[in-house]
Amino acid sequence: MRRKLFGTDGLRGQANIFPMLPEIVLRLGLAAGQYFRNGHRRHRVLIGKDTRLSGYVFENALTSGFCASGMDVFMVGPMPTPAISFLTKNMRADLGVVISASHNPFMDNGIKFFDHMGFKLSDQVEDEISEMVLSPDINWSHPQPEFMGKARKIVDSPGRYIVHLKNSLPSSMSLQGMKVVIDCANGATYKVAPLIFEELGAKVIATGDDPDGLNINKKCGSLYPEVAADMVMRHGADIGLALDGDGDRLIAIDENGVILDGDQIMAIFARDLMDIDALPGKQLISTVMSNLALEVFMKSAGGELIRTKVGDRYVVEEMRRRGAILGGEQSGHLIMMEYSTTGDGILAAIRLLRIMLEQNKSLSELAKILTPFPQRLINVHVERKIPFDQVPSINQAVKSAQEDLGEKARILLRYSGTESVARIMVEGDNEQLVEKWADNLAMEVEKGLKTH
Repeated sequence: MRRKLFGTDGLRGQANIFPMLPEIVLRLGLAAGQYFRNGHRRHRVLIGKDTRLSGYVFENALTSGFCASGMDVFMVGPMPTPAISFLTKNMRADLGVVISASHNPFMDNGIKFFDHMGFKLSDQVEDEISEMVLSPDINWSHPQPEFMGKARKIVDSPGRYIVHLKNSLPSSMSLQGMKVVIDCANGATYKVAPLIFEELGAKVIATGDDPDGLNINKKCGSLYPEVAADMVMRHGADIGLALDGDGDRLIAIDENGVILDGDQIMAIFARDLMDIDALPGKQLISTVMSNLALEVFMKSAGGELIRTKVGDRYVVEEMRRRGAILGGEQSGHLIMMEYSTTGDGILAAIRLLRIMLEQNKSLSELAKILTPFPQRLINVHVERKIPFDQVPSINQAVKSAQEDLGEKARILLRYSGTESVARIMVEGDNEQLVEKWADNLAMEVEKGLKTH
């Protein structure tokens, strides 16, 4: 069986270990360049990255591959993933590339692509490019020397993105008088995020804004929202914003230090849109990981929660298919299709602040519309990803858990698309039973996969 390059969110792995090897990334640039090149016109590819040390290696490898394939490369340096999505379309590029492993630690890195409209590539396109990269018999269609590409750095890209995001807040509104804590995760938003909120009028208290190539996501950002929560309380801030390494996620903190996940933020956005009859079909698109309470909330509001498999690009694909404008993930990917074609943590934060101003409510007041059901998520390291339904002991444990938990409960077993872990999620209206069965199922999965 041929090794697979792409997971649920592009290529990802530890730097200098397959698939994140310089020679593989060079071939990836060649393959993607050849795939998207059409005729002898000049082609453009935009490359951005986060703050990982290994980003320099992979930026140069990609640039070499793209230039050799006949594409001109624009390098924008450390910029959030949603900025690359926006700039790819804004600068009329044929392709956008982000070098990032999102919320993963510094030793990991990854590569994800955007098409000319700023949307992530489909599984089919990724598979075709993967086949080209891994094929030992590929016939590279190298252009003549005069048609090789050239590379240059674009220095004004942060300004373009900042103006784009600021325009999402009505010009009549200002954040004057608001105190905002921002945790940039020592990642791609470390420059633009504090600047945007300062220019909108807020007093900004920033942390996680001093990257050194090794500290991205290290006990900061959306994976550690308690850091921002503590700062909110110490500084008496109105809101805390915890972003991840590549800036496409948002976890919010209210003025009391209470942490809100993506489900709660989506409920606030959906309620706001439904109140003005601006949510098409009253549909909200999310994944199988979203809390059951979000489904109950949408139903009670006369709307509907549509679930997809895990991955923000699958949410976006379903949104496009249905003409929906709002979607996201519990993890904090929030997609507002009027403004962006992918998750954008800064954009979501601006929208949240706008709703607070328009309704003259604190974030804690807005958050009252959704109380999540008790939910427990446990990650179990695995050596092999055996389909769960092929392990009888796991099937029996799930059946017993469901019977004990009752109808107002959900159990979800899935493998991560980017890590060697099995994720066990249990939720329901009885917290003690949720805790009990999450632990029991995690032990059963670990034991069952080892002995099968």
